[in-house]
Amino acid sequence: MHKPIALSEGDLIYIVSPAKSIEAQQINHAKKTMEDWGYKVEISKHASNRCNYFSGSDNERLSDLQKVLDDPKVKAIVCARGGYGSVRILDQLNWSGFKTHPKWIVGFSDITVFHLRCAILGIMSLHATMPLNFSSNSKEALSTLDAALSGKKFEINTPPSSLNKEGVASGKLIGGNLSIIFSLLGTQERFEFEEGILFLEDLSEQLYHLDRMFFALKKAGVFNKINGLIVGGMTDLKDTTPSFGMTYEEIILEKMEGIAIPICFNFPSGHIDDNRAMILGAPVEIEVHSIGVKLRYI
Repeated sequence: MHKPIALSEGDLIYIVSPAKSIEAQQINHAKKTMEDWGYKVEISKHASNRCNYFSGSDNERLSDLQKVLDDPKVKAIVCARGGYGSVRILDQLNWSGFKTHPKWIVGFSDITVFHLRCAILGIMSLHATMPLNFSSNSKEALSTLDAALSGKKFEINTPPSSLNKEGVASGKLIGGNLSIIFSLLGTQERFEFEEGILFLEDLSEQLYHLDRMFFALKKAGVFNKINGLIVGGMTDLKDTTPSFGMTYEEIILEKMEGIAIPICFNFPSGHIDDNRAMILGAPVEIEVHSIGVKLRYI
């Protein structure tokens, strides 16, 4: 996997909105934050526009993203928010300029669509917070993003959980939003799961739908290929009436029965304020112990 060049003071970051619309004040707050880190920050033409649900028409969002993918002066593309819409423009994008001049693509949730394409192209990307959330994020969420962009070393430590499965494993860090990975599982936009450390997170899903998605991953052989499983924020999950009868942890552990790999729950990444940056495609080691969990880059 190719790692984009670390950013230096004065390097150019562009904020784009490839999916749902967002308020201009949220973009401007993020712009100032990243300028305070020492970067030059520009905002794409349609970033704070609105076209029904989206920040612009498909063609407008496509044009904004294509421009910054092609521009060798741009060192990082920070997606303003997720929601839905990235897949609508994915196949119309020309990635040749991006392959010639790789740069960080930053975001999570719906932006997992682009993380999947980066993985196919052999280029690392950043699962990290976005301008929608900058004002509410933890200090660590922002500091790990800055560290990842600038090439500083960092690791992520988190408290233990009685539901964790202990062990130590290494491999390539892959993953992102469960619903996106599930929806593209049978397409070219899918990870090479072999010997990976798989990270998954999601938001506002029904427990029975979570069950369905984990069954799909199991039936696709994913859990027999990976070296470790990291479960991040599983936020605002919904139950039915009558109840589905299982917690999300029980749903996951049922599908992992008989698979001897480390499993970590409540990892600080996903649709939560403490959404720490993760370098997808990078080699990592995960240590899951009774005293806590550590993810480090190797």
